Amino acid sequence: MKYQEFVARVRERGEYDNAAEAQQVISVVVTCLAERLEPAEARQLGAQLPAELGDVLGSADGGGRRFGVTEFLKKVSDGTGATERTAEWDASAVLSTIADAVSGGELNDVLTQLPSGYAPLFGRPGVSG
Repeated sequence: MKYQEFVARVRERGEYDNAAEAQQVISVVVTCLAERLEPAEARQLGAQLPAELGDVLGSADGGGRRFGVTEFLKKVSDGTGATERTAEWDASAVLSTIADAVSGGELNDVLTQLPSGYAPLFGRPGVSG
């Protein structure tokens, strides 16, 4: 998937007014995800995504930090300036697009590193991390 297609899908899912708004949300959510994943897993995930996202995932500082969904959504909220409820919507728009863009095996590897509660954000409500 090319970056512009990724942005278009997030924009549609998140019902954003324009591509710039979708790109800002994508940047914040991917950065927060990169902080949460182990560096090697972040690089593996990034290898299956457009280069622009792979660069963010591959260069994340502090990868592998342990925090649950509530703190993840707070970080997204802080980054976008939105409410935490809107942050859940934003995160889901981006993470479910990531889930659609990568292999099932890679998605399982990512979800395995995350505590329960993240799977619904990836559009996989029946899967536990």
